Amino acid sequence: MADFIQIRRGEHLPARIAGQIGKEISEGRIAPGEKLPTEHLLSKTFGVSRSVVREAIAQLRNEGLVETRQGVGAFATDVERRHSIRIEQDNLTDRASFRSLFQLRLPLEIEAAGLAALHHTVEDLTKLDETLGRMSGADKWTDQGIVADLAFHRQVAAATQNEYYLMFLGFVAERIHLAIHAARETAVLEQIVEITIAEHVAIRDAIASGDPVKARNAMRSHLIGAAQRIDLELEIF
Repeated sequence: MADFIQIRRGEHLPARIAGQIGKEISEGRIAPGEKLPTEHLLSKTFGVSRSVVREAIAQLRNEGLVETRQGVGAFATDVERRHSIRIEQDNLTDRASFRSLFQLRLPLEIEAAGLAALHHTVEDLTKLDETLGRMSGADKWTDQGIVADLAFHRQVAAATQNEYYLMFLGFVAERIHLAIHAARETAVLEQIVEITIAEHVAIRDAIASGDPVKARNAMRSHLIGAAQRIDLELEIF
């Protein structure tokens, strides 16, 4: 098994775990085709919950570093099958780089919301409601609230029924967690969490209405608010 290091609690857990596992894969210590340790073993090794491990594996899957097989587990992908796009999390500590990624997110997520309004299924709405339940539940003040927030955005992408939206937005969303952390650190936590939940409810309801214009506007309002909460100036048209 790779020599993983237990994650410090102050770090964003899924991203840091994904970074450690990804490094082991990229540098060949986990060979192409090799099965990763089980969720149970990884959670014990890193000292985190299994839900955090699942989020880390989801990030690695979005990056093309692993593939998951139902009922079997996660495996490192062959080199030739890996995606060419990869952004190291530490690079986004540079504000200009982070701003550029957030600017890219804006049109992609707005359009995804519109498409989700047109193409969502009953199952998609159920999954959106499940993530909202986790966002507004007892763990909403903790890192699990952030995990649920990211899962909501991935589910909006999935509701487009366009796998490329899910691929690209899944990749971007895992890095935008920095925005959520920054917003929570610079505002009254109770206010920022409740505002964020309300914005996500508005997006969900707009998608459920089947009105793509309403859904785009709701997502646009949320993303503009998210940028303002971290004092991020974007070019918005």
